[in-house]
Amino acid sequence: MVLPGCTTGTWRNGPVAAIDRTPPPKLRKLSIVVPVYNERNTVPEIVRRTRTVELPDGIEREVIVVDDGSTDGTRDVLRQLGDSTVRVVLHDTNKGKGAALRTGFGLATGDYVLVQDADLEYDPNDWPKLIKPVVDGKARVVYGSRFTGERRNMLFLHWIGNRFLSLATNVLYNTTLSDMETCYKLVDRSLISQLSLRADRFDIEPEITAKILKRGVRIYEVPISYTGREFDEGKKITWKDGFSALWTLVKYRFRD
Repeated sequence: MVLPGCTTGTWRNGPVAAIDRTPPPKLRKLSIVVPVYNERNTVPEIVRRTRTVELPDGIEREVIVVDDGSTDGTRDVLRQLGDSTVRVVLHDTNKGKGAALRTGFGLATGDYVLVQDADLEYDPNDWPKLIKPVVDGKARVVYGSRFTGERRNMLFLHWIGNRFLSLATNVLYNTTLSDMETCYKLVDRSLISQLSLRADRFDIEPEITAKILKRGVRIYEVPISYTGREFDEGKKITWKDGFSALWTLVKYRFRD
């Protein structure tokens, strides 16, 4: 099957363990997990896009939106948006992005799960690029790289932080990822269920990557577009999360 508008991706090997050669399961149903915290202004549009973006023939979708204790009216908006195509789950308190993702992963019923942030930095129109290697039987895990596709300029500190964390991943896990911290991670759901994820906050990103690579599963990267926000536009990740991510990478290199 050929998907229009898709570009060639790249294998990112991580042989810290014997390469896992489990064949990719067929993608019949895609679970999209959307963690949300105080995104009243963007959540209607992201929900609209998750409903309407075109998927390859024969692929069903389920959308799981997990509100992580929003206090800005996001929950009221979500109550109006939820229907048979969008499942809305509400955390009583703010627990963190990792906790929201773990809730969503636990409820997912698709063959694969895809993370979609609610802030409009990542465009669901890139989903076909992520899906293509799976449909072609090439990959169980696909990452969308912000550094090989079109993007609005990042703040320098965010750019250098992301590049440093990807470099640390490559050194620790003998791989060549260009964007470890990307939101766009498409993963075989059976693999996600084996990872025993623990992180509650933004350190969920390096934990997922570390545990995938520790199992010898190869990650396939494809270029995506990216429109980064600044702090006055609602961006939440800070330099402290960078240190936490680095510690997570080091920690899981030597233990599970």
